[in-house]
This record gives sequence, C-alpha cells and structure tokens, in this order.
Amino acid sequence: MTGGVTRIEDPDDPRVAEFRRLNDGAFRRQVEAPGPFSPGLFVAEGWLVLERVLAARCTVRAVLVLDSRTQRLTEMPGIGPDVAVLVADAALLAAIVGFEMHRGVVAVAERRRLPDLGSVVGRSDRLLIVEGVSDTENLGALFRNAAGLGATGMVVDPTSADPWSRRVVRTSMGHVVGLPWCRAPIDAALAAASGRRVIALTPGGGTELGEVAGDGAPVALVVGAEGPGLTIDALDAADLRVRIDMARGVDSLNVATAAALAMWHLFGRAYS
Repeated sequence: MTGGVTRIEDPDDPRVAEFRRLNDGAFRRQVEAPGPFSPGLFVAEGWLVLERVLAARCTVRAVLVLDSRTQRLTEMPGIGPDVAVLVADAALLAAIVGFEMHRGVVAVAERRRLPDLGSVVGRSDRLLIVEGVSDTENLGALFRNAAGLGATGMVVDPTSADPWSRRVVRTSMGHVVGLPWCRAPIDAALAAASGRRVIALTPGGGTELGEVAGDGAPVALVVGAEGPGLTIDALDAADLRVRIDMARGVDSLNVATAAALAMWHLFGRAYS
C-alpha cells in the first residue's frame, strides 16, 4: 500500500481490507496475526490513541479517516508521505469497520517486537503482574492505570487477553505502546520478580492494604481476574496477600479499580 491521501468510494476496495469488521474477534485475529513475513498488526482507534502510537514511532501502515477530519489528520506529526491516508464519508466508514465510528479515525500499525521477561523485570522496580484477565476492557484499563500510577513494567500471562487487541489498545488510551511489557507464564514472572516484595491482591483474606507500607522499595503487585481471582500457585508464591476493605455487602471491586488503589498506595506516588 502506497502513501498519500486516497478517497474511498467502495467498502470492498482492497485498500481498506485491513480495516474490515473490527468488531468481529475471530475475523480480526486472522487479519492481525503475526506471520512468517509480518510481526502482526494492531488497530489504533481514536485521536489520542493515534497520537500516542505516532509518538512511540510505531510503524503505521494506513489510516482510515472521516472526510471532514482529513486536515486534522494530515497535520499530525508523524503522518508522513509513506502513510496511506484513506478518506471516507460516515456511512462508508461504518460499512467498512462494522459499526458507527464516532471518533472518526482508525489506524492499522505493526505490532512491536516485545522485550523478554528478564529485560522488563530487570528494569522495573514497580512491576504489575497480570494473571487470567481475559476481559479486554479490564486489561486495557490495567495498562492505563499502570501508566498513570507509576508502574515501570507489566507482565501479562498467556491466559489473559491479547494486549494488542483493539479494545485493549483503545481502553488503555494507547499506553500499550508506551509502557514496557511482555508475555510470560505466571510462574516464570513470579520467579523473575525475586528480589522484589511480591504482593498478591485478593479479596480472600490477608493484610488490609492500608497496613502495608508503600515506601518506594521495589515491589511486584500481582492481580487476577474478577471471580476466580489468582490461582493458588500465584497466591502461594507471593510474599504477602493483601485485601482492600469494603463496605458491608460488597465482596470485590473491578480488577482495574482494585489494582489502581493498590498501585497508588504501593508505588510510593512515584509519578508525583
């Protein structure tokens, strides 16, 4: 696909093939999957997400934009002559992607090669380890909260959702491309975190969060999915189990909300 601005008139135009059926998970996994000659693709939806993708110098292959917003796009830093800018009206854009796109812009970019586990953990003294979070919006919110609350690295286990999926990237507000992260089994992540204080967040007993010192010392916070929570192996490998006390009749918080409270407390306001 060549760069420059092109008007799209037909939803079956082959130049928009990578933008089709964005809300069809099975179809998108085929489109975006890595191959022998490609690192795989990801979708960046919305202006702020696209700004972060461009600022991170990801390789953007093409951008599909609402015709009334073309000038805004072409004036963005990072939209060079090698980026294909595909312009469509609202009805055609919706026909291509599969839903009404109120943000008016979506890009397809190449996935980055991930750092290895040792690199991410070795450079992170405020680490978030995620186990079994299959909900894409929860995982995206975890990335956004981690970036905002001072995490310096994340490890996402293979049973969690794909961090490159559209909803994760969108909900993270693009922080998936800025925060160092990798994929690794939970046992390997916990072994690599040795030397840090490993704290497992769980509603099932343990020390109340407010009683745990957030003194800036290296720490790894481990969180799991709502409902099943962390596996027993992950809980047993932690140095400390921590809970968040809540009002009577409420048994747990959304995992991203709970993790945000814990990171705010444990990471020592490293961002301030």
